[in-house]
Amino acid sequence: MEEAKRAAAPKTKAKATNYNKWGYIFLIPFVVTYVIFQLIPLISTIYYSFFEMYEDGLNQIGPNFIGLENYKTLFTNGDLLKYTQNTMIMWIGGFIPQIFFSLLLAAWFTDPSLKLKGQRFFKTVIYLPNLIMASAMSMLFFTLFADTGPVNSVLVQLGVISEPFKFMSNIAAVRTLVAFMNFIMWFGNTTILLMAGMMGIDTSLFEAAEIDGATASQIFWKITLPLLRPILIYVLITSLIGGLQMFDVPQILTNGAGNPNRTSMTLIMYLNKHLFSKNFGMAGALSVILFIITGLLSLLVYKLAYAKK
Repeated sequence: MEEAKRAAAPKTKAKATNYNKWGYIFLIPFVVTYVIFQLIPLISTIYYSFFEMYEDGLNQIGPNFIGLENYKTLFTNGDLLKYTQNTMIMWIGGFIPQIFFSLLLAAWFTDPSLKLKGQRFFKTVIYLPNLIMASAMSMLFFTLFADTGPVNSVLVQLGVISEPFKFMSNIAAVRTLVAFMNFIMWFGNTTILLMAGMMGIDTSLFEAAEIDGATASQIFWKITLPLLRPILIYVLITSLIGGLQMFDVPQILTNGAGNPNRTSMTLIMYLNKHLFSKNFGMAGALSVILFIITGLLSLLVYKLAYAKK
C-alpha cells in the first residue's frame, strides 16, 4: 500500500507542476505590459528628475546632471504647496457630499422594508454621469455658467441679481463648480460599490438587532458602517488618488490657466505645464513627489482606519 502511494506521489507532483506552468504562461502578457508601460517609464522618470533638460527657444539644454536641484526648486518656490492646497480643497469639496449621498442611496436601495419601485431605473440614472466624458461635462458647465450663459440669464430675469455674476472670476465659484462636477460624475460609482458591500452583509445580523429592539439608525451606525469599513477604505483611497490626479475638469473649465489667480490650478495641471514647455527634469521631479505624496497619504488613511482602539 505504501509503495503504491510512493509511486503515485511523483505523478501528482508532476501534474501540479504542469498546472503551475500554465499559470506562469498566462501571467506573461501582464508582466510584459507592466514592464513596458509602467516599470520602465517609472524608472526613467525618477532617473531624469535628477537632470536639467529643457528647451530654450530652438536650443535643447541638457540633459545635465544637477542632483536634487529640481526638487529644491519645487520646494522653495511655493507653487507646490499652493497647488497641493488647491487640489485638496476641491477634492474634499467633492468627496464629502459624494460619500454622504452614496451611503444614503445605498442604504435606501438595499433596505427591503422600503420596497422602493423602479430601483433599476434610478440605479442606471445615478450611474450615467460617470459615463460622460469629463471634457464634455466641463464644456457644459463652462457654457451654463458663462457671463452670458443660461444660468446668469435666468437669475437676471428672476430678479435675483441685477447684472450677470462672473462665476469664472470668483475663487469660491470656480472651486465649487469643479467639486460639484467631480461629485456628480463619481457618486453613482461609489453608490454601486457601497451597495455591493451592504448586500454582502449577513441579513441575520440585522434580524437579530431588530429582535433586540435596535432602531434603524442604531443598526446603521453599529452594524452596517463597521462591516462596510473595507469598502469605505477602498473608496477613500481610490478617491484620494483620483483627487490628486485631478486634471481634466479644472483644465477645461479654466482653459488651463487655473483662474482666478491660479487658485484652481491642480498638481497635474502644474505638471502638464512643465511637460508642455518640455522641462522634463522638473516634470520628472514633480511626478516623483506626487508619487510619494500619494503613497504616504494612502498609507496614512489605511493605518488610521485599522489602528487598534
